[in-house]
Amino acid sequence: MRYIRRQIDGEQHEAGRMLPDTLHTLPQNERFAYAKLLAYITKVDDEVTVDEMAMFEQRMGTALLSPNQRSAIRDYLKNPPTLKECISDLKDSTDGRAGKLALRDAIMMSAADGTVDEDEFDVLGKIATGLGMKESVVDDLLDWVMEGYDWMDRGLTILNAS
Repeated sequence: MRYIRRQIDGEQHEAGRMLPDTLHTLPQNERFAYAKLLAYITKVDDEVTVDEMAMFEQRMGTALLSPNQRSAIRDYLKNPPTLKECISDLKDSTDGRAGKLALRDAIMMSAADGTVDEDEFDVLGKIATGLGMKESVVDDLLDWVMEGYDWMDRGLTILNAS
């Protein structure tokens, strides 16, 4: 059996600490603000695909929201909040991580169906700038998302060849 180590920023991390996602470590109100933005992003192009909904549900699981909060977020799927409200809630976070993770995952959700249309791209740029980031971060994250989807596809190729 192999022992796995991963080096991040010059520090070694044991295999049990490899999980790069920190969403579950955010305060509950920040996880709710994060989920609220993802509910908003599902309605940008007036179409929610099965792939986008699967990504949304997966991220909700990672957010570890209370049953009441999950119910409220599901209501936002039908009656989305405004983008201004979402950004305002995310700006209330203590260190900005909630907004950064929300932008990252909004991009993953937007790309889950294989395309990011112009309306989605415009909204993603507004989210980035509204949270104080450069708009170019959207392109960088889209590249990262596509690399990730390619990586997952290679995994399926390996499994199908065995």
